[in-house]
Amino acid sequence: KKTMKETSTVTDKEGNDPFDYEFGGPGGALGTTLALPAVVLALARFASVGRVDVEWLTAAKSDPFSSSVLCPRCEEDPILLVRCGAGVICWFLFQVLLERYLPCEVVLGTPLRDGKGTRLPYRINGHLAFWVTMLVVAVGWPRFEGNGVGGTMLQFGSAPLTLLYDYYTELALSTIALCFGLSLYLYARSFRQGLLLAEGGNSGNPLYDFFMGRELNPRWGTFDWKEFCELRPGLIGWALLNAAMVSKQKEKLGYVSGSMYLVNAFQFVYVWDALYQERAILTTMDITTDGFGFMLVFGDLAWVPFTYSLQARYLVDHDPGLGLPTLAMVVLTNFIGYAIFRGANGQKDAFRRDPDGPSVRRLTYLKTKRGTRLLTSGWWGMARKINYTGDWIMGLSWCMVCGFGSIVPYYYAIYFAILLVHRSIRDDHMCRAKYGDDWETYKRLVPYRFIPGIF
Repeated sequence: KKTMKETSTVTDKEGNDPFDYEFGGPGGALGTTLALPAVVLALARFASVGRVDVEWLTAAKSDPFSSSVLCPRCEEDPILLVRCGAGVICWFLFQVLLERYLPCEVVLGTPLRDGKGTRLPYRINGHLAFWVTMLVVAVGWPRFEGNGVGGTMLQFGSAPLTLLYDYYTELALSTIALCFGLSLYLYARSFRQGLLLAEGGNSGNPLYDFFMGRELNPRWGTFDWKEFCELRPGLIGWALLNAAMVSKQKEKLGYVSGSMYLVNAFQFVYVWDALYQERAILTTMDITTDGFGFMLVFGDLAWVPFTYSLQARYLVDHDPGLGLPTLAMVVLTNFIGYAIFRGANGQKDAFRRDPDGPSVRRLTYLKTKRGTRLLTSGWWGMARKINYTGDWIMGLSWCMVCGFGSIVPYYYAIYFAILLVHRSIRDDHMCRAKYGDDWETYKRLVPYRFIPGIF
């Protein structure tokens, strides 16, 4: 969800402690805010044609806001974006209703730095919302049909998923507009009195703070905007976009390829796993540290569904026809990545919840001066970011199902490697500030970052 970081410091007018900027400061934040929507639309175009479309890039460079670049079909249908925007908003509101009214477990988050140790309550029902959504899409989509005697009757069936393929770019553009609107609202409301602000999003520079997010936990009552957007509309939307690509390939080719089955299975499990483990995100940096601004809003709602579904979108029109041995190799790669990713994250979460639990009580750790315990054995004794390694291996397998005929579907492996290296640097910077000399001791005990014995 984030790009490469540059850090700079600027002292305020009163000469107070300098603010530690990320992403190249206000200029970098502005550039990233403008670049990310362009990247999403470009990748959608490249997946459609199966290659980097130099002609489209040239047209976009000369007139980036022309309808021929942003929405070619809008010239024929002036209200197309309005209809797509309405669909995106309805999707968002449907997920809000599920979050509000489905049964849930109320879980307390980590203590806030408000001087009182306040722990916010979160409604954990994303896993149930996921399956209810799948059920509605499969058999509960409402439509009105004639009953043969001049009237209409309400019927239920499967949703017309191929429309998501047909209007893929227009839906992406509408979602981008929603991201800007929501981010502006969140920035404006962050100036209300008595709110807890994120340390990294309170620089005083509007461009930078809009991007990073000023308010740490924007809420309407018990509805937490950040936790909701982290997993619901975008992540479940990604699974639906993938399913739409299955339907479209079946419609076009008369069958569903092995590659399409695999990428859907891999990513379906990934989405399901994230929602099943929803409570685990309450201890992540996104929830505990980062403000909720354009960076996370765009990442959650636009970047994830419309770039992570790129492999499935590519396969609709450019399936490589991989044989069984190659597909088996891809399955093995994904399994290895998932085992590392889930094993490491599960172990960390279990240790945080109960260090004396039966599955983790034999693990060794470094006790810091803050009282925190840093694991030095098990998965986390192998490498400090071993979970990132598993995550990247899984992502590589998603790209491999597309064969090797184009670099376009491999954007994810390239981007994700950059993201994870950047995030590990960011984590290291924050942990050094948090733990002091204990962090250097920990790094000597666990010297490798990603790959034991190598890197």
